[in-house]
Amino acid sequence: PPAAIAQQRTLGPPSGTVRIEAFSVAFLGQGQVGGGTLAFRGRNYPISVGGLGVGGIGAAKLTATGRVYGLRNRQDFAGAYVQLREGWAAGRAGQGRMVLKNDKGVTISLDTRRQGMQATISADGVVIAFK
Repeated sequence: PPAAIAQQRTLGPPSGTVRIEAFSVAFLGQGQVGGGTLAFRGRNYPISVGGLGVGGIGAAKLTATGRVYGLRNRQDFAGAYVQLREGWAAGRAGQGRMVLKNDKGVTISLDTRRQGMQATISADGVVIAFK
């Protein structure tokens, strides 16, 4: 999508990459457990992820890989992120893109893929911490 490409150009080169796997169980509510890895300056750091909601009824696995922008210090990666509405681009069934940003100026552009019986993906608030 042209908007996503233009947005990435304004972010400059990526500072790192991230991979997230989240498992969600929902029944008119949300519960999720997830984790992943931040690759930054030649090292891999294990992370935990909370708040990636997959709405609806059922269970699903969400896998996301992406690029990290604006990360200068590893500690700045941890924290609360909000989804940038203009960053979402629906793709093929079960796939999409979301862009998250925290209050320290770190932006994550994620390509998402989900498997399971879920209707929607929402990420109004995501909390990332180091394990």
